[in-house]
Amino acid sequence: MITDDKSKEYNRIKIIVSVSKTVLSFILLLLFVAGGWSARLERLALSLNGNDYIALILFIAFAGIIINSILLPFDFYEDYLLEHKYGLSNQNIASWIIEKLKSLSVSGAIGIPLILIFYWTLKKFGNLWWLPFGVVTFLFSVFLARIVPLVIMPVFYKITPLDNDPVKDKIKELFENAGLKVESVMQFNMSKNTKKANAAFTGLGKSKRILLADTLLDNYSPQQIIAVIAHELGHYKKKHIIKNILIGTVFSFLSFYLAAELYACAVALFGFDGIDRIAALPLLAISLGFIMIALSPVMNSISRKFEYEADEYAVKTTGNKEDFISALEALSEQNLADKDPHPLVEWFFYSHPSLKKRIGYIKKL
Repeated sequence: MITDDKSKEYNRIKIIVSVSKTVLSFILLLLFVAGGWSARLERLALSLNGNDYIALILFIAFAGIIINSILLPFDFYEDYLLEHKYGLSNQNIASWIIEKLKSLSVSGAIGIPLILIFYWTLKKFGNLWWLPFGVVTFLFSVFLARIVPLVIMPVFYKITPLDNDPVKDKIKELFENAGLKVESVMQFNMSKNTKKANAAFTGLGKSKRILLADTLLDNYSPQQIIAVIAHELGHYKKKHIIKNILIGTVFSFLSFYLAAELYACAVALFGFDGIDRIAALPLLAISLGFIMIALSPVMNSISRKFEYEADEYAVKTTGNKEDFISALEALSEQNLADKDPHPLVEWFFYSHPSLKKRIGYIKKL
């Protein structure tokens, strides 16, 4: 039995490491520009290739290697040592490195085209770059929502059709009663990395998939699994996927606009002769990072509202509070979640309501 003190300690350390890493990232980027290293790296990249776009990719690659090498101990402690210390990880060092390399490869495949499009909008539209790039990010988010279950998740997990027929049949019945056709009920080997459990309803259109972790299937009763899936179905029925894309787009436009204004001031302050200078772009990363952190409590509050709505849908659809509550309690214990975090911590960091608040809400339904 996991004690509340252990879960609080684990989550407190996670937050401290995450905040420390973020603060250090900002400091490193600021020193990188203020110390003239950014300008030196820009000259090196342009000397290797005079094309601005290729030079930009070289600049980001070199800067990324330098900064991520400094931050690597934080990543290793947070993702590997801490997870092993609290008995949550199934990885060895080799598998941790492989997963990191996979993540880097996927990030590069997704990020490089976006970076090039962004830089084109910056050079083409000047201070109004945020407007066309906001449109691009909206279209890209829709595209990404469609390909995640089909292309990206299989890079990290082995995804197979669910062989557990009783659970599969109950899930299909649940969806049919909701007026939805289930394209695929799949399981994935989450246990290769962690002892934590999860489930998700992902994708848009024909790419819709119900994904169940093997750690969920192996440790929970069919009734509990159905209750969890009913919650995920609630997100779909309440159109949370579409709403999140639209809300995310609005926040993207707002973030880009505010970051553009802050970035223009920073460029002038540091004496750069234009906002499209490659050496100045770390200032944009800092500006955007600050804006996104400032807006994150608002985004998290919306997310928590959606979670309550999905909880309510699950209870009303299954008519079974007890199995849903027991599933939430078991997931909280298995994932070592803080069941009752400090209100300020929950307000700023949590995209889901605390277990205590969720159970209190469910019991009142």
